[in-house]
Parts: sequence; structure tokens; C-alpha cells
Amino acid sequence: QVQLAESGGGLVQPGGSLRLSCAASGSIFVIYAMGWYRQAPGKQRELVATITRGSTTYYADSVKGRFTISRDNAKNTVYLQMNSLKPEDTAVYYCNAGLPDKSGGSYNYWGQGTQVTVSS
Repeated sequence: QVQLAESGGGLVQPGGSLRLSCAASGSIFVIYAMGWYRQAPGKQRELVATITRGSTTYYADSVKGRFTISRDNAKNTVYLQMNSLKPEDTAVYYCNAGLPDKSGGSYNYWGQGTQVTVSS
């Protein structure tokens, strides 16, 4: 079994910064892509950013230039540095990681989520 544990959420004023972390633990041989998603009240979960094992990144247009995703493969950890936060960034942020499954494909694991609230 694999577990993902997020940390770093909280309350921040508009224009502020937060850094989210997500550590994977358990039976891990390799982790493929990792990413962050978010879900605001009354809205569907949306992709925020992803990063491949080779550190190729992708960002949603809404966070480009403000958020930075990174990973430490030795620690099985992915990070999300969030700067210039806006009230519309308020959401529960979820970590996602793709690992190999027994059929030769991949399986996506999810964390429990961490709340980010941007408010004055």
C-alpha cells in the first residue's frame, strides 16, 4: 500500500505565500508523474500543476507565473510553492502520484487534502 500525506496548508492574506508538501510512503519502487489538484466549494476538482519523474512541468493557466511545482525523487516528495496568492486560490489541495500497478500500467494515488484559505 502507498500513502500520500500533504502538509503546509493554512490561512494566508492575499498576496502572501504558502508551500505545500506531499510525501509518499509505503511500498514504493518508482513514482511516475506527481501533481497537485484543487477543489473549491461547489466546484469540480481541477488540475493545478504536474511534474514528471524527469521534472518536466505543466501548469494550469490560472497559476502560471505564481506557482512552482518541484519534486525530490530521493524523498518521494512533491512540493508546490504558491506565491502572490489570490482569494480565488482558496480550495482544498490534493496531491496525486502515479505508481506502477501489477498489470504493467499505472495507478493514481491521492492524498487526503490540505485546506488553503486566502483571505484578509
